[in-house]
Parts: sequence; C-alpha cells; structure tokens
Amino acid sequence: QVQLVESGGGLVQAGGSLRLSCAASGYIFSIVAMGWYRQAPGEQRELVATVNNDGSTNYAASVKGRFTISRDNAKNTAYLQMNSLESQDTAVYYCNVKAFFRDYWGQGTQVTVSS
Repeated sequence: QVQLVESGGGLVQAGGSLRLSCAASGYIFSIVAMGWYRQAPGEQRELVATVNNDGSTNYAASVKGRFTISRDNAKNTAYLQMNSLESQDTAVYYCNVKAFFRDYWGQGTQVTVSS
C-alpha cells in the first residue's frame, strides 16, 4: 500500500500562485510515476501533470507554461507549482501515484481562484 498526504491548497486571486505538495509513504519502491489530477464541479477528473521516475514530465495543454511539476525522491514528495492562476483552475486537486499494480489517490485539496 502507498499512503498519500496532500497539502497546499487554498484561496488565491487570479494571477497568483500556489504550491501543492504530495508526500508518499509505504510501498514507495513500487511507484512508477506521480502526478496531479483535478476535478471541477460538474466536470470529469482530468490530468494536470505527471512526473515519471526518470524525471520526464507531461502536462495538460491548459496548464503548460504556468504549472511546473517536480519531485524530490529523497522525500518521496511531488510538488505542483502553479503560477498565473486563472478562475478556470478552480477545482479539487488530487495527487495520483501509479504503482506496479494499481493507482493510489490522495484525499484531494481545494484550489479556488477568485477573479
């Protein structure tokens, strides 16, 4: 099992920044990739960004150039630096870990961007 603890959500004005953190514990040797997804009210959960064990990253087109995902392997923690936030970024953000046999999800953290 992998346990995830998220932090860093909150309320910010449009144009502002937030940083999300996701700390993993447990069977961390089984982790293949870490990432963030988000779900706005009435919408499907969507990919935001992922980072693989080799450091390669993938971003949704809507956040490319504004968000940066990174990973501190010594701390088993992934970060999502979100800059130039827009009202459309308002959602619950979920940490995701892809492990050998299954995915794990964090509890979600609310990000609200006021215009």
